[in-house]
Amino acid sequence: MMAYGEDHIALAAEYALGTLDADERAQVETMMAIDRDFTAIVQAWEFRLGVLNQMVGSVEPRPIVWENIKTAIEHSEPQAPLVQPEAPPVASVAVEQAPVVDNSSVIQLSNRFRRWRSIAMTASAIAAALVAMLAIEVYQPDLLPERIRPKPRTQVVEVKTPSAAAPSAQYVAVLQAQGGSPAFILTVDGATRNFTVRRVGAAAAEPGKTYELWLISDKLPRPRSLGVIGGGDFTTRPLLASYDSDVVNGATYAVTIEQPGGSPDGNPHSAPVYAGKLIETVPSASQPPR
Repeated sequence: MMAYGEDHIALAAEYALGTLDADERAQVETMMAIDRDFTAIVQAWEFRLGVLNQMVGSVEPRPIVWENIKTAIEHSEPQAPLVQPEAPPVASVAVEQAPVVDNSSVIQLSNRFRRWRSIAMTASAIAAALVAMLAIEVYQPDLLPERIRPKPRTQVVEVKTPSAAAPSAQYVAVLQAQGGSPAFILTVDGATRNFTVRRVGAAAAEPGKTYELWLISDKLPRPRSLGVIGGGDFTTRPLLASYDSDVVNGATYAVTIEQPGGSPDGNPHSAPVYAGKLIETVPSASQPPR
């Protein structure tokens, strides 16, 4: 392949931009007709710079522009014909031999300067085209031609679904009188130790009285109050969280009748009217079913 200098590359770029005059374009087309490598350089520049035309739509001038041009031509004053001046008589003019000056170096310097300016203009156009292409590629890739449009990137994201929490054991105690029907149902969650008391058959407490729940265990010196049972159907409290599981599971749960607000000294003031012990109804996931 023939080695090309900066002048040849600048010619190819200017030909692609369309900034050459008629003689220079003829020179480039002659070189393209006899040199396939130079033709490839011109086509490469046309491919790089052709994106500028694809990104900018054509703009038609307004009809008034052409009308203004024709009006200006009609109103322009006719120019006087050019008259060649008469040459003075040879006999009356003393012809002085002018010194011959070699202007070849000046012409070469002018051509080189124009080539460097063309190269700078071409580089600026290429830089502007690259910046425009990068901006369109990032924000509006659909505006680019299909052959240079960036391919969509697919990113695989692994999402880990947390495993479902293992069910905790559930305990239930039926609180009732000796030989009577259930009055309250006590439910205890084995994991949180929260308990819920549901009223099922107990009558409303007498006026000025209230029901209070107690935990009675041989591992404790005295009964421990678990609070007053509310007047609604359900009463939920977390008071069992402070006791060991052995105490909670083996204790007796009793209901006494106390004054409003519960026992004032933390001791029961009447005999239990309802009582019962916990039984396991749902085993925990870490335990084999019994």
